[in-house]
Amino acid sequence: MQALTSREVMQLVKLARAHGEPVDLHGLDLSNLGFFGADLHGVNFSESDLSGTNLSNANLSGANFAGARLGSVSLRDANLTGANMSGAYMFQTDLSHATMRGVDLRGADLHSTDLRPADLEEVDLRGATFSDDTLWPFRFDPVAAGAIQR
Repeated sequence: MQALTSREVMQLVKLARAHGEPVDLHGLDLSNLGFFGADLHGVNFSESDLSGTNLSNANLSGANFAGARLGSVSLRDANLTGANMSGAYMFQTDLSHATMRGVDLRGADLHSTDLRPADLEEVDLRGATFSDDTLWPFRFDPVAAGAIQR
């Protein structure tokens, strides 16, 4: 299957929304694309490969990233309110300044991920793994929140 371009993805999103249908991009190769500032709220990205993709400043509220590959993705300043990121692979992902209210990160791989200075008070981190290189907000205790250091 040929990989989609950023423009083709946005056309699919627009078409699905015009017909009142959910946007399902499950399991697709969306790596190294650019969606800076895009409105992708509620999109199903589960099991998709978004490695190297720029999602900075994007509206991703309610999006489903369960089991997605998010290595080296920029989610800087993104709105992730209520997003499902359980089981996502997030090695070296930039979540700095992201709005993360109610995000599900259960079982996610957060090795070398930047989570500063996100508000993680309502984030579910149970079973998420992290490394010494993971950057947390000042005075945040990931182990007390259920994350596991590996």
